Amino acid sequence: MINSKAGTIIKCSYGCSSTPTYIDIFSGCGGLSLGLARGNWKGLLAIEKDPWAFNTYRHNLIEGKYRNSYDWPDGIELKPWDIQKLLDTHAHELSQMAGAVDLVIGGPPCQGYSLAGRRNQADPRNRLYEAYIHLLHLVQPSLICFENVTGFTNNFPTEAEKSIRNFAAELERKLKNKYTINSTIINTRDLGVPQARKRYILVGVKQEMPSASRIHDFFHELDQNVKIFLDSKGLPHCPTVKEAIGDLELLGNGTTPSVQFPGFKTIRYKSPQTSYQIGMHDDLDSTPSDLRLPRHRKHIVERFESIISHCREEGYLCVTVPEKIRKVHGLKKHTIRVLKSEGVAPTLTALPEDLLHYSEPRTLTVREYARLQSFPDWFSFKGNYTTGGQKRRQQTPRYTQVADAVPPLVSEQIGIILLSIIRSVPPQEILAESIVD
Repeated sequence: MINSKAGTIIKCSYGCSSTPTYIDIFSGCGGLSLGLARGNWKGLLAIEKDPWAFNTYRHNLIEGKYRNSYDWPDGIELKPWDIQKLLDTHAHELSQMAGAVDLVIGGPPCQGYSLAGRRNQADPRNRLYEAYIHLLHLVQPSLICFENVTGFTNNFPTEAEKSIRNFAAELERKLKNKYTINSTIINTRDLGVPQARKRYILVGVKQEMPSASRIHDFFHELDQNVKIFLDSKGLPHCPTVKEAIGDLELLGNGTTPSVQFPGFKTIRYKSPQTSYQIGMHDDLDSTPSDLRLPRHRKHIVERFESIISHCREEGYLCVTVPEKIRKVHGLKKHTIRVLKSEGVAPTLTALPEDLLHYSEPRTLTVREYARLQSFPDWFSFKGNYTTGGQKRRQQTPRYTQVADAVPPLVSEQIGIILLSIIRSVPPQEILAESIVD
């Protein structure tokens, strides 16, 4: 671990009772880190260049509820960092952390690979995974965990179109020199999240570690541990959209004028009802943040009412609204969907207008987005709510922060299995420690 006051590094090896440590690269607002913090990991560094996303991370994790589980190094300024600039200016400080970092976790921005966007193998963001490799060389963690969209595993034609590139294959080939690795595509709905969200996950352990071979069973152990994990938290195994956000419906709650955002209304929240809502409320003794409602014009509300009604009648809930319904309403947007109350949500996108509420003529609030991503109600988001135009490539507003995050329920379970591997103990032993703490 790093002693931030003395500026020295205390090295320790596992089988001991020391707190495991991690660096979160391309951390965003902190979904991965929150899950690890809940599993008693200690954060050392979060690398995120967007000021809004970093402010969310800093507020909730470095200065907030888990501030005692963070130990930012003295030699690196506590601020948003572009990964390449950090590597260029602080390579020495990062190399001094070698031996003190148990895990490097994270994944670069996904827009260049995403099937939801314009896939572009020349997108400069596609090269950011090389910065991930560079960081690994400097800090030499015992464990690695890499996350990205499923498009990361696809074949891309080269500029000359005479060959193909597969970024996942390249990454795995570079890692295999030092790490025993395993990778697959997971679906977050299988891990207790009310959202069908598929993601590529790669995990690895240094080859010289005695328990390195267990990484081959990582995803089997993750699957076997789900029921025990969710039961320990009193959470349902397959929560529906309504079970996740039903307590945020306007019917039964009503609205109140927003003090923070004049001209807007917020949901007048009462209380959680289902086990999932209670788990996400997490003993919060105040009203959740980010309940600001979208401000739709009357004709938009009427259009949404008709779309929701048509989709419900014809069975098009939670699937892309078909051409015939879009044509009736003059919709040019091709990706709009209507939530199904008794199903799980589709993958959340950075555009809130892509998704309509299952019964109310509106898009979702940031808090409803957060619930569908398994963020607790005390976790608040910073920055603008939305942005548009070219700024979407440069800024990360609240909706985007939530949509881009790894669900904390998923990262917590990943952290449990990784810690059980490095300590050479069953996952149930790690989970038992977490429950006691």
